[in-house]
Order: sequence, then C-alpha cells, then structure tokens
Amino acid sequence: MTILLIEDDPSIAQIVTDYLEKESFTIMWCEDGELGYNTFLTNTYDLIVVDLMLPKMDGFTLCEKIREHSDVPIIVVSAKQSDFDKVRSLEIGADDYVTKPFSPFELTARVKAQIRRYKRGAQPQAEYMFFQDVKIDRKGRRVIVDGEAIVLTAKEYQLFLYLAENPGQVFSKEDLYTEIWNGDGFDSRTVTVHIKNLRYKLKDGKKLPKYIETVWGVGYKFIGIPGK
Repeated sequence: MTILLIEDDPSIAQIVTDYLEKESFTIMWCEDGELGYNTFLTNTYDLIVVDLMLPKMDGFTLCEKIREHSDVPIIVVSAKQSDFDKVRSLEIGADDYVTKPFSPFELTARVKAQIRRYKRGAQPQAEYMFFQDVKIDRKGRRVIVDGEAIVLTAKEYQLFLYLAENPGQVFSKEDLYTEIWNGDGFDSRTVTVHIKNLRYKLKDGKKLPKYIETVWGVGYKFIGIPGK
C-alpha cells in the first residue's frame, strides 16, 4: 500500500517514513502543497498524510482540492492545536487529526485504522456472521450465543465485530483502542476490561478460547471457526 506524505519538515518526514516503511508501506514524500497536489493527481494512494502549514498551498486548501476528486483517507498532522483548526480540517474532508509533537507509533496505528475502515467500507457485508455457537447480526447489532441474544454494550459489540471481521490478524491494545475509541488518550486498561467482559459473556475461556485468543506480549486475535 502506498501513502502520500505532504510535509515540509524533512526531519519529521524522515521519522514518519521510517516508521511506516517498517509496516511495509511505500511512502511518496512531497515538501510543499502544490507539489503534493500535483503528485496526488498523477498517482493512486491508499492514504494521504497532510501538514497544515505548507508552502505554496496550505493544508486546508489541499484537503479541499483532494476531496473534489477522491474519498481517499486523509490524516492531518499539525502543530495547530486549537479546536477551530481540528473542526475545520474534519469539515473539509480530513478523516483524522494528529497534533505535533506526536508518537510515531500512534500515527502508524491511526494510518492502519483509517485504511482498514476505508477498505471495509468499500466491500459489501453479509447481514449475518456465524462462528461455532455464535451468530453476529449486523443489521440488528446483536450477538447471539446458542440461540440466545446476549447483552453487550455498544463498545463491546463494536470490538467483537471488529475482531470477527479480521480473523487471524493480531491487534495490539493500542490498535484496538485507536479503532474503537478513536485513539484519544490511549488507555490499555479499557481494552483489557472490554476483552474480559466479552469473554465472560461469550463463555469463552481464556486458557482454551474459541473466539478471542491472547497473543502474549502483542495483543489479541480472533480465532472463531466459520460455521452456519
């Protein structure tokens, strides 16, 4: 997957490039808004990272012009921390907003989360998903175990559905927090508690799990066997 990075600070661009390339992304870097826009027009990208304070064309204008042609995910990365700048960025088409200084790990997690959302939204989804004793009713936003609907909070449902939609993929707690809680104020305990509650309600043992497996030192993955 290819990411267009539009950032006028070479040191920040290098850090972002190094971290994203470790995750097997290909990075195209442009150091001003005008070059970034022209590069966008001549290539196809899976996501765009945009600084707001750019020479030749500012980030706000750039986002607006990109949105005239594409719904590709856009993450704004900026030293501007006011609510006005964040709201304006989101209103003109940005999908996420990260303030400088930022954690490269957090930015990487947000990049992966936005790409997953975009790819998932482009694919048709079945109304039901079946795994052993579990049935997920997407339309009704319900999880049914052994023929009986269990009571899940909104976040528990979102978390379980997200894991089920990405079977076998290992997610760190930060990955899950970024996806389900939008990444603000990362709290690993929140993820741990929700996983614990899901296991209890699903009657999914931690030692011999059927659905959610702990990958020690990394995070969690979904291991449910598809059925009907």
